[in-house]
Amino acid sequence: MSELTLTLLRLGFLALLWLLVLSVVAVLRRDLFNSARAGRRPAMAGAPAPMPGGGGGRPQTQQPEPPLPTQLVVTAGSLKGTVIPLGQAPILIGRAPESTLVLDDDYASGRHARLSLRHGVWMVEDLGSTNGTFLGRNRVQDPVPIAPGAQVRIGRTVLELRR
Repeated sequence: MSELTLTLLRLGFLALLWLLVLSVVAVLRRDLFNSARAGRRPAMAGAPAPMPGGGGGRPQTQQPEPPLPTQLVVTAGSLKGTVIPLGQAPILIGRAPESTLVLDDDYASGRHARLSLRHGVWMVEDLGSTNGTFLGRNRVQDPVPIAPGAQVRIGRTVLELRR
């Protein structure tokens, strides 16, 4: 091999090594500081849902809304049996000490997910975690409403909203 070919191979290998290092730093930065979604807040649709029957004719009688869940229960994981009362404040879930529910789970990020009350409905939102947040078997990308009894999985930890 010529000296030029060997030098180009060395420079190419060095460039790949730096690319690997920079990608690792980017993943760590996103996991630690949550910069991926810091400025983006999804908007909730403000329009009311259409009434059954096309909206014509007599007005429908509204059913009373079911009561909101009052507690968040950890049903699986290292914190199994933990109960957190629900109020109006959002609940931050993750490994960070400032989280409302601090998880001791290797598959959870520092700021992993948030539960918040929006328009009378509890929503779960993934905060750019590495391993994802799951509602049932579906991965949560944007804020999704949680029905009481539905399982939210973060790593090895499973959570439920209960009345």
